Amino acid sequence: MNEVTLAPWPSVDHGAFGPVRRVKRSRIQKLGADLLHRNWVRIPHVTNHDDADITDLEALRKHSNLEGGAKLTLLPFLLRAVADVLKEMPQFNASLEDDYFVMKDYCHVGFAVDSPHGLVVPVIRDVDTKDVARLAREISELTMKGREGKLKPDDMAGGCFTVSSLGGIGGRYFTPIINAPQVAILGVSQSALRPTWTGDKVEPRLMLPLSLSWDHRAVDGAAAARFLVSLRTRLSHDDRTG
Repeated sequence: MNEVTLAPWPSVDHGAFGPVRRVKRSRIQKLGADLLHRNWVRIPHVTNHDDADITDLEALRKHSNLEGGAKLTLLPFLLRAVADVLKEMPQFNASLEDDYFVMKDYCHVGFAVDSPHGLVVPVIRDVDTKDVARLAREISELTMKGREGKLKPDDMAGGCFTVSSLGGIGGRYFTPIINAPQVAILGVSQSALRPTWTGDKVEPRLMLPLSLSWDHRAVDGAAAARFLVSLRTRLSHDDRTG
């Protein structure tokens, strides 16, 4: 593959305009910046946006927590729904290698964790074989390790697909950068009540914004649209509490 030649970075004496401070980047921030830059430059990104009605799923989640089961957030439901769609649409569970697609018969899904040292992406193995209660426990364990800087290389290796959720912070849509050598990534924003036509009336429904970035060398727009339709359908009708 030919390397991209970029214009030189501007050299500016920022101190000439006012006081400045120099803050050293962490090792994770430096490594992440290099990988993100490579992925953005070398992958032709396209992002599709859609909304999933999670009104019933949210009611189910809250009921399960009141019942004293495993503490459930939305993320384990998301990961399991994503795994089901990846099995249905295996072109998203693949990597590009020269003239070949590497089709994976396993389903390991990464999720982004905002740690004090920078963004890390631990990976949960065989998501398609686990119920949401077990996924919730593994998410909690890996998130804690990520925030404490205790993740090992094996904890972040082998991902087929990544979910990046900003729901706890805010916002509506964004364009997540694909985590090479994966061919797609799902961005999830903050759910909100919105007036929605349900077929015979308008009523408030809890809508979850979804943003799917995909590699146009591996996937086309029709497949991306079908992926989001399948995912939003599963989230709107998911009745699994594990």
